[in-house]
Amino acid sequence: MSQVDATCHCGAVRISATLVGRGMTPARCTCSFCKRRQAGNISAAADSLEIVSGQNALRQYQFGTKTAQHFFCRICGIYTHHRRRSAPDEIGINIGCIDGQNPWDYEPMQWHDGVNHPSDKP
Repeated sequence: MSQVDATCHCGAVRISATLVGRGMTPARCTCSFCKRRQAGNISAAADSLEIVSGQNALRQYQFGTKTAQHFFCRICGIYTHHRRRSAPDEIGINIGCIDGQNPWDYEPMQWHDGVNHPSDKP
């Protein structure tokens, strides 16, 4: 497993986490929020997440089942990471926020079917 460091655009929020599973293989989701956000993200262990700086700059957004927690910088507005509803023991980190990574280097990215998520079914 490898450690990644990420920052928002203005640098107020700095996070660090340990990658799991697919490693540096970002993917996107088709849910109503992610399809608008369009940020590819990679998987990291939720218990490895360290908010290095900027805890007070982070804001959280939730919708629908309110299971997933999406975090962004209140200053520059950049989505940095989220806690997944599909795997609550993981976080997704915005590949564009990871130091030294260029999202376009990973195109085409895999898409996950968030529109038909089992948690949304009656």
